[in-house]
Amino acid sequence: MLTTNRREKVARVDAALSCVYGDPEWSPSLDPVGELVLTILSQHTSDRNSGAAFDALHDRFEGDWHRVIAAPTEEVARTIRSAGLSTIKAPRIQKVLDEVRRRTGDFDLRFLEKMPLPDARRWLMSLDGVGPKTAACVLMFSLGMPAMPVDTHVHRVSRRLGLIGPKVGADRAHDVLAELVPASRAYPFHINLIRHGRQVCRAPVPRCQICPLTGLCDYFQAHRDQTRQEAAT
Repeated sequence: MLTTNRREKVARVDAALSCVYGDPEWSPSLDPVGELVLTILSQHTSDRNSGAAFDALHDRFEGDWHRVIAAPTEEVARTIRSAGLSTIKAPRIQKVLDEVRRRTGDFDLRFLEKMPLPDARRWLMSLDGVGPKTAACVLMFSLGMPAMPVDTHVHRVSRRLGLIGPKVGADRAHDVLAELVPASRAYPFHINLIRHGRQVCRAPVPRCQICPLTGLCDYFQAHRDQTRQEAAT
């Protein structure tokens, strides 16, 4: 019953967000390996910084992942320094690329789209250093598969709304939300949760006064009840 109720709530939240932000349509971005590298670069930094680092890496090595693997790690780190944590990300990128090449013989991961989603996700997560979010980003943004990445915005908004439990971490949230969000709605729901998290449901203080979801929000209801109790004492 709890899962059914949350599915109904997801549907209502999805409809409300679509009314505010529209219904974004998926379009392919980078190839899967490019998306994999970009997502590693995006960890703990802004999209702007990770994008600049990816462009620098692509330009420096002319889009040749073989050259990235063969380059001194210090050179790769210097190239991607705009993404931050470059001394950690550089060897991670080289190791992942080398493992992809070793397993597939090249850098083409499009075979993943022919696999069932759970199998494709497991394949990516079997790469050293690839977690649920990185795998989901590759599957959704590059291959159009209904894997919904849980970044800081998706996690925060989902928890405040009560779509996931208050103690559910980001990694576990991937599995929980996968059960609640219909495959056909995974992409628009993901994008609109991010938009809402950036514009309204901000950290640390949400802008509840302009939020269209207060009637569905556990966080808002709890704080409203607390305020009423404090006013009555």
